[in-house]
Amino acid sequence: MSLGSATLRGMSFRKLVTGAALGISVLLAGCVNSPNFSSVNTPLQPDLNPNGQPQLVSGRAIGNGSVRVGLLLPYSGEGQSAVSVATLFENSAKLALEDFQGADIQLLVKDTGGTAEGASIAAQQAISEGAELLIGPVFAPAVQGASAVARRSGVPIVAFSSDTNAAKPGTYLLSYLPVSDVNRIVSYAAEQERRSYSALLPNNAYGAVAEAAFRQAVGQTNGRIITIERYIPGNAEDIRARVASLSRSISQVDTLFVPEGGGVPPFVVQVMTEMGANLGEVKMIGSGQWNTPEILQSPVMVGSWFPGPDNQSFERLATRYRETYGSQPPRNASLAYDATILAAGLVRSAGPDRFSDRVLTNRDGFLGIDGIFRFQQDGLNNRGLAVYAVTGKREAEPIAPASRSFASQF
Repeated sequence: MSLGSATLRGMSFRKLVTGAALGISVLLAGCVNSPNFSSVNTPLQPDLNPNGQPQLVSGRAIGNGSVRVGLLLPYSGEGQSAVSVATLFENSAKLALEDFQGADIQLLVKDTGGTAEGASIAAQQAISEGAELLIGPVFAPAVQGASAVARRSGVPIVAFSSDTNAAKPGTYLLSYLPVSDVNRIVSYAAEQERRSYSALLPNNAYGAVAEAAFRQAVGQTNGRIITIERYIPGNAEDIRARVASLSRSISQVDTLFVPEGGGVPPFVVQVMTEMGANLGEVKMIGSGQWNTPEILQSPVMVGSWFPGPDNQSFERLATRYRETYGSQPPRNASLAYDATILAAGLVRSAGPDRFSDRVLTNRDGFLGIDGIFRFQQDGLNNRGLAVYAVTGKREAEPIAPASRSFASQF
């Protein structure tokens, strides 16, 4: 895999040490293309003070490298979850800098407050202090606020929102997106000779994105969709009514797609069973939202399939995080870690072209904690995902590995 025209072949990072013993090399690597800086962009110049020096950094900074990168997080965001994710992502970024030996970047820590206005101010502060790339924000309104400022300055953003409406050229989402989930699980179902599908989708923005991806993926694998039902999220009676409608045609399908997590998939099985629907040959498939104890440990969900990133590298990162910060990190801790490693890797390998669109949107992509990923021109991403089967226990069973390259994907 190549990093745009630049390559990180052979570059290795200091081991993720778990205690004083076990460690693994965390690799963000590129292959295929050789370095070629024949059309190099002029790097963004920070605002200079009268003495010709970059503006002093206001607030906190992490690292002491020569290339400045903004880290935009909701430290004063409304609700405990916003503050928690800010702490989580900052901690993960710190671990990444420790693991990348000799990282030549400095993270400028800025508080977005979780709002569009706060993110706009935070982005402007970071850029005025010389940030060539922005990592974050987390929430869609904040991403949109920062994006408006960054676009005027020609500074790219690697953000964490899963709202696809926040993506645009120059604003790249590193989060787990519905399209990658749907493409992976439908392609795997097709490989298992599944051909006829029904779907139960939430009637909201997520459901609309999942439906569009589902229709396209099924069409590309020469499958057919029998019916799609849409329910009011959180409304048990409406879900029951939609499941009743699905039950009438369940004998015509071999696969049922229910992407929402939480209690919805087990409830679907429960209602269909109460109605006497024969689910014996029907395989239920879902999304990355299924990777929760509520579904993984549900006896009625055993044997169902869902996509997700490879867990092996994350488990090592989680161990290190626990030993360093004393708590178990949520699964999305890898996002800030990978974004920081990506920035440091491109500084080392891609020269003054490091954060150009050409490098960031290279089709061969990058390798991070969660496996391969690449950014599209429109700001969305593709990921190489594994497929798991629900076992009724704490851990799902991996039944298909994640792809190691994008060579076979368009």
